[in-house]
Amino acid sequence: MAKYIAQLILAGTQVVARAFARAIKQEIEASQQAAQKMNQAKTRGERMANHKLGLSLEEAQQILNVRKLDKEEVEKRFQALFKSNENTSLYIQSKIVRAKERLDHELTNIEQGSGQKPKENEAGSKT
Repeated sequence: MAKYIAQLILAGTQVVARAFARAIKQEIEASQQAAQKMNQAKTRGERMANHKLGLSLEEAQQILNVRKLDKEEVEKRFQALFKSNENTSLYIQSKIVRAKERLDHELTNIEQGSGQKPKENEAGSKT
């Protein structure tokens, strides 16, 4: 009986260890992809904003689901998403806040004239 319990514990431990190793590998790959995206920023100002705020402009637009940089649209989407995730996840809420901060930073640059409006590529997203 003890032999079977030991085998069961060993098998369970192996399954958990494999799942943990797979999760670590996926996290490392995601981190490397994010770093590559951050380094692909076109201008020095954009790279600095990406580094400072932790999100690229594209990522922020995807999180808030906005296609064009419009202050009212960004605020409207932020409020809706933030409120809908009030009771679910603090992590998701923090991502929503960071996305809004990144878009606000870009909007401020555009208003001050120090930034250029992102150009639309063939897919219709702004870069």
